[in-house]
Amino acid sequence: MHHKLFKLLFNFYPPYLFTGIKIAHISQDYRQITVTMKLHFYNKNYVGTHFGGSLFSMTDPFLMTMLINNLGKDYLVWDQDSCIKFLKPGRGTVKAEFKITEELLNEIKENTKDKKKYFPKFETDIIDEKGIVVAKVTKTIYVKRKN
Repeated sequence: MHHKLFKLLFNFYPPYLFTGIKIAHISQDYRQITVTMKLHFYNKNYVGTHFGGSLFSMTDPFLMTMLINNLGKDYLVWDQDSCIKFLKPGRGTVKAEFKITEELLNEIKENTKDKKKYFPKFETDIIDEKGIVVAKVTKTIYVKRKN
């Protein structure tokens, strides 16, 4: 899917639209994505900060989507495991940045030779407008070369 169409469809997809999560930037090659979320009345928790589930949702499909688009149809890619650690209250606009490097893609290809499963781990910081890390998300992705 063309990167601009993906961004448009994602930004209007109801589960993300109604949390205020938006793709702010996506590179043409799907190797960099920046996601933002403004604090609104509909995504505040009881104490007036970002709802933790919304912070976690900011990181949900992106690494998997980026790998699918970079590895191609010969690979099976799934989210395997995720964990979030809340460090500070999220206020204002928060963002998460995702990057896939050529070295990582080569590492995945090397480790999935002979149809072996591979489980790369990724850490993503969710930061506020001041650059302070409000949460850390660790994701494990399942990757296997198809038959």
